[in-house]
Amino acid sequence: MKTQVLVVDDEVDALELMRELFTTNGYKTFTAKNGVEALNIIRDNEPDIMITDIQMPEMDGMQLLDVVRKKYPDIAVIMITAYGTIPSAVEAMKKVARDYIIKPLQLDSLLAKVETMSQLRSLIRENEHLRSQLTEKYNFDHIIGRNPKMLQLFELIKAIAPATSTVLIRGENGTGKELIANAIHYNSDRVKKPFIKVNCGVFAENLLESELFGHVKGSFTGAVKDRPGRFELAHGGTIFLDEIGDITPNMQLKLLRVLQERTFERVGGTETLKVDVRIIAATNRNLEEAMEQGEFRQDLYYRLNVIPIVVPPLRERPDDVPLLVYHFVNKFSKEFKKPIKEIDDEVMRCLSSYHWPGNIRELENIIERAIVLSKSDVLTVDDLPDHVTNISLTSSFPVLTDRPLNDLVDEYERQIILKALEENNHNKLRTAEKLGIHRSTFMSKLKKYGID
Repeated sequence: MKTQVLVVDDEVDALELMRELFTTNGYKTFTAKNGVEALNIIRDNEPDIMITDIQMPEMDGMQLLDVVRKKYPDIAVIMITAYGTIPSAVEAMKKVARDYIIKPLQLDSLLAKVETMSQLRSLIRENEHLRSQLTEKYNFDHIIGRNPKMLQLFELIKAIAPATSTVLIRGENGTGKELIANAIHYNSDRVKKPFIKVNCGVFAENLLESELFGHVKGSFTGAVKDRPGRFELAHGGTIFLDEIGDITPNMQLKLLRVLQERTFERVGGTETLKVDVRIIAATNRNLEEAMEQGEFRQDLYYRLNVIPIVVPPLRERPDDVPLLVYHFVNKFSKEFKKPIKEIDDEVMRCLSSYHWPGNIRELENIIERAIVLSKSDVLTVDDLPDHVTNISLTSSFPVLTDRPLNDLVDEYERQIILKALEENNHNKLRTAEKLGIHRSTFMSKLKKYGID
């Protein structure tokens, strides 16, 4: 995308000279003889850079700068001034003009200033694009699930994201704890600050201390220079401490101080460092049981567990399996350029009846494997691993891919409710409890699907 430059000058020769200069060097160039013309061009095109003379009729450069500063603050401005009006240029700089250049014009100098601004604008645009991609990727609206437990989880994330409170995410491996942490950070006020992740379970105690808090040169063998820790790097943003339940009692004590005071020292150092970070921790361990066994500090637990989040395992949300299957089929068929037009009924029956010890991560891996191995545009049970296909269901859940997704999901949900009612002797209250939904919600679904 070409950088757009607007040149404003009442001297026709100077205007034409600059137009030719920037057009020749690859810029999309607009010209105006006064401030009024310039504002009309800005309104229709909103250029990246504006170069304007100070002395002009109708609306001078200072008046133009005032309007641009208020209405179009993203436009970078260079003021053109004569020797006698340098004070005006200085005043313009105070009004956020980015630079100024003195007449007679030095074209090389002017071009260099514009090129520098153009590079900066490109970096800003790229950075904004990357941030928008990250925010989109980790937006909690894109965490897949229609199960009531997941809907409650979405509402909780929405409520806590703007806060700075410490969050403890708990759940089995593969349930998406890191994705939840991402969603919290990228929907928070700290989104433009660092998001630093540490898997505490992969480091020995001495290495974890250095990883979290940094070290000074010579503090241990191999410490050849000062190195900041993850807490320093996360200053102003968020730090995600995964597998927090696996750290040693000694490290628990050191981490407790950080949570209490937001201060620490580097390994081997004496200077006390203070940081502003939001802490999100995650674990798959039963911390209450660990506390009873003396393996986890009670005071650290309560410091971490300010806002608890429990991510349900996939086996407790079977109604989300079809949604996830379609999501991963779409993802990997695009990635491997192998379009899948249909999913065999038996595939969905097998996937829905499987226990999913590895949760969503395991389902994702199985779908990826199926897409890779598939020899046609239809997924069949032959594409699934044996440990999944050996599980059987007594009821049938038809999946026809020539129907809208909402219809498919509704029909699948209806079949689940019918099966659950049968297993619970048609006791509605007990069935609702087993499915993990409120009785009133369950009765609404019975009415919706015409189930007597």
